[in-house]
Amino acid sequence: MLDRVLFVDDEPNVLMGFRRELHGLFDVSVAAGGQAALDMIVDGAPFAVVVSDMNMPGIDGIHLLRQVKKIAPDTVRIMLTGQADIETAIEAVNEGSIFRFMTKPCPKDVLVKSLRAAVEQHRLITAEKELLEKTLSGSVKVLSDVLALTRTKSFGHAQRVRRVVQQLISFLGIKNAWEIDVAAMLSQIGCVTVPDEVLLKFYRNDEVTEGEKQMFEAHPAIGAELLQSIPRLEGVARIIAYQQKGYDGSGVPHDDVRGEAIPLGSRLLKLAIDFDNYTMSGASQLDALHKLRRKRAQYDPRALDALGKIVAEALVYEIKKLHVDEVTPGMVLGADVKTKNGVLLVPRGHELTATLLWRLRNFTTIGVIDGSVSVLVRAENPSVNQP
Repeated sequence: MLDRVLFVDDEPNVLMGFRRELHGLFDVSVAAGGQAALDMIVDGAPFAVVVSDMNMPGIDGIHLLRQVKKIAPDTVRIMLTGQADIETAIEAVNEGSIFRFMTKPCPKDVLVKSLRAAVEQHRLITAEKELLEKTLSGSVKVLSDVLALTRTKSFGHAQRVRRVVQQLISFLGIKNAWEIDVAAMLSQIGCVTVPDEVLLKFYRNDEVTEGEKQMFEAHPAIGAELLQSIPRLEGVARIIAYQQKGYDGSGVPHDDVRGEAIPLGSRLLKLAIDFDNYTMSGASQLDALHKLRRKRAQYDPRALDALGKIVAEALVYEIKKLHVDEVTPGMVLGADVKTKNGVLLVPRGHELTATLLWRLRNFTTIGVIDGSVSVLVRAENPSVNQP
């Protein structure tokens, strides 16, 4: 398959010349002007290279390549122009981050050589990006799986916290929130070093000793340290490191960071973690919200206000008992799933996945559970008090 190259010029004869000379060497597309080029880039398949003339009516070459850099950053950009003054070259390089700057008329062999170099650059960029993304997603999955296997309750806690954080992200309109989402998913990874009995005390808001408190408070720093060596997770590590930091500067780490200086993701995590701890210790969502509001100095005011509105929306749900065959992935448990002997299998608040549903169906088949589970469904005639 030939690599896709887009030529942009306001002279039709020039564009036809590119098509004729490069036929069979590249998959050549042409655009008569900057706006036409942008429309093609936005609406069509990605181009490996964009080659633009400098002087065009409307959108000139410099402004076009600057826009290409924003909307298609992996596309390699080349300027081809008859205006070869040094100021133009400098502006093109600075504004459009171009790969090559060539002058008209450009001999075919020079143009082909430059295009092949640009295509190779594009391949390197996309290969590195793919490798990095696969490495990143693979690393996150492995860490999440380790947490699921070694600390089941911590994994469930992280799942519930992540769900609240995702709701906050959506409600607050936060863009490019992947770091916050990953931080929520891995927020409890440092808990692999904390004994189960100590974790349970904190999840239930029980009394703890000073030694147990220090042990638990160390887990965000341990989690951050585990992530710092993974490329592109440095921001995630910082969010996790500050997840127990109060908006008023209380909590760990014990430093002077407070308020807006705390990473936004950490502020959302702090709120979601405390909210989940209250609800899992027996409080209703409304009671948990009231408890948080009594300590409002510890929380980002906008996030706390958003959580109040999210809770109001959640109160229109009710618990309904369904057979496991009626349950679908994505539903949330409204009550613990226990064996007939009273052993906890899955705690309430857990989001059901396809794999977990298969497991519950298998348990039903062999008689370990009775086959019914309680899930949250939207109430048909909700009547609730606003928080």
